[in-house]
Amino acid sequence: MSPEAFVFDPFATGFAADPYPHYAQLRATAPTHEHPLGFWVVSKYQDVAGLQRSSQSVDEQHLTRLPAWKSDSSRLGKENRMMRGLSILDRDPPDHTRLRRLVAKAFTPRALDALQPSVEKLVGAALDRIAEAGTADIVAELAFPVPFAIISEMLGVPVVEHTRLRELTAVLVLALEPLADPDLQARIRAANQELFAMVGELIRWKRGAPGDDLLTRLITAEIEGDVLSEDELIAQVMLLYIAGHETTVNHLAGGILALLRHPDQARRLREEPELADNAVAEILRYDTPVQLMRRITVESLSIGDAEIPDGNLVIACVAAANRDPDFWGADADELRLDRANAAQHLSFGAGIHHCLGAALVRLEARVAFTHFVERFPDAVIEELRWNGRINVRGPATLSISV
Repeated sequence: MSPEAFVFDPFATGFAADPYPHYAQLRATAPTHEHPLGFWVVSKYQDVAGLQRSSQSVDEQHLTRLPAWKSDSSRLGKENRMMRGLSILDRDPPDHTRLRRLVAKAFTPRALDALQPSVEKLVGAALDRIAEAGTADIVAELAFPVPFAIISEMLGVPVVEHTRLRELTAVLVLALEPLADPDLQARIRAANQELFAMVGELIRWKRGAPGDDLLTRLITAEIEGDVLSEDELIAQVMLLYIAGHETTVNHLAGGILALLRHPDQARRLREEPELADNAVAEILRYDTPVQLMRRITVESLSIGDAEIPDGNLVIACVAAANRDPDFWGADADELRLDRANAAQHLSFGAGIHHCLGAALVRLEARVAFTHFVERFPDAVIEELRWNGRINVRGPATLSISV
């Protein structure tokens, strides 16, 4: 198929279960692809890495060419944008620089080190339940509750609030999916507004009951007299909940699935626990939990033979880049826990937008993967059902017997 005739279709049959053949075709046929729906798609490793490190924007206010599905949210105004467009995910320098410096003060190595006993305890308890039952859904028993409990503990959020928070973040994360239909957009906007109000109430409560927790540190974070405004604070907490558990769920469940499908690699991890850090990096490369990222061009951008004008949305296929054989070699589609350059994966982004919570994700994954393969060497998959998402992708159900 010629590049001109090719159209990248993430809704094609079989894409949700296995998008990687589609990404391979995208890389081979149209590595820099102008989609007929009004945006660009980039899929080669060097191009995606370059875009992540570039000075192009993340703020959708710079869009002058609106993709069809963006017209509704753009027209409805800033208050309807996800987190009102105030999180570090949606800000450019100098606002991004200021916000990140303040939020980063809450992510000290000491604070993360203090979480390891909690992660070990939560993972151990989940594996105990699985062992006693003999069968379990990894998503429900381990991949979802562990990161949710950890980010809640970090923030110091009362347990009574967890159920509704989980429901709202599950809806809100759908805003990261392309081509949301109008009914879904309306549900996302409602969830966004309810969660914004709920987090505002939690912050007001925390101001009166400070503790040794992340939310208190965010409230008091200050650099030379600069503090987060109330709306900025709410937006960062919302982002922490979404990034702190929704994406990690997919990494934990997808990683355990990858190990179950590659028993030789699970055996290596069991016999060589010193591989743990590299194993986490390789699993993030092999099946990244956030498959796409976006930039908005604020100046003309040359990639390969293509010239992307300013004001355009560019979707970078991180998952495609993470398996680009021109960078990773002929075995790019294989899981190899000892891969020497696994840490060069693009799953956490790069440059000024590198994931602030990367160290926490690595901690949770390292504990979960190593304990799982040690505890259940003979585990087998009974049922697998994907969540059907294009971007924040992972198993919805992963039932196993041990």
